[in-house]
Amino acid sequence: MAILSALTPSLPLRERIALSAREGLLCRPKWLPSWLFYDDAGSVLFDQITELPEYYLTRTERGIFETNADDVVAQAARGAQLRITELGAGTAGKTQLLLAAALCRQERIVYEPVDVSASALTAAQEMIEQEFLTVCVEPSAMDYTDGLTLEPRKQNERRLVLYIGSSIGNFEPAEAEALLARMRESLEPGDCLLLGVDLAKDEHLLLAAYDDAAGVTADFNKNMLVRLNRELGADFDLDAFKHRALWNAEASRMEMHLESVRAQKVNLAAANLEVQFKAGETIHTENSYKYRRGDAERLLRSAGFRPELTWTDEHGWFAVHLARV
Repeated sequence: MAILSALTPSLPLRERIALSAREGLLCRPKWLPSWLFYDDAGSVLFDQITELPEYYLTRTERGIFETNADDVVAQAARGAQLRITELGAGTAGKTQLLLAAALCRQERIVYEPVDVSASALTAAQEMIEQEFLTVCVEPSAMDYTDGLTLEPRKQNERRLVLYIGSSIGNFEPAEAEALLARMRESLEPGDCLLLGVDLAKDEHLLLAAYDDAAGVTADFNKNMLVRLNRELGADFDLDAFKHRALWNAEASRMEMHLESVRAQKVNLAAANLEVQFKAGETIHTENSYKYRRGDAERLLRSAGFRPELTWTDEHGWFAVHLARV
């Protein structure tokens, strides 16, 4: 099941959405790719999720950077000038810590945020340029899962690619390896990848993080149906679906689903599709893999990287890995 499948760049967005909807909703069990979350409204909702008290991931990774940013930058640079590229940058909130550390070592730096959301890139650029006068922001709106097209770095530079926030956990293991291998192909010897991974932990902590008391994650999950209604002329009744989060211990992953609360029929006009739902039937919308000890290092080696250093928090909830080409 390709919950987060790569987009097909040659097709217009509406056709890509229709193709994905047909592919996923005609399967048994039903699924939809999680890239559908991230329209403008979904990006705003996700930013709200990262501020929730139950959502430990963002503040835990931020704490790792607050403690170790200078060391991360020094180890990645090894005396060279850094150019920082961030994949799935969003609003680049945590990246400020690394940029500040880099600017203690060099006068100017190029920062290349990459994201599918143009609005998120605009917000990131405005924030970074206001905060740092000597950071040159060069944003790129692209789907990095299909491969990276990067500006060549200068001879005296090393590129540090940030893939943080545990985004890698949304990919099936084979997809994750293929994605990192494509990243590796875009880099030059000496360049580095900084990979953030969420670690396996107590089930109660995980369930709370993916099913918050305020219902923001539920709204984020249902926003996928809002998008299909808008983009494909679908008639999903949001009240007829409920958010479900569950821990799959065997696969070591959190799962998000949308459960039909009754038997119903949904039409997706622009996809020429009619879908029947039984009461209790679900649409699988996201996986978030939680890595066990040694998993990330094995994944990086399989993708052609050389793992060098790992930083983690005091609880062992999250890890940031530096790997080199």
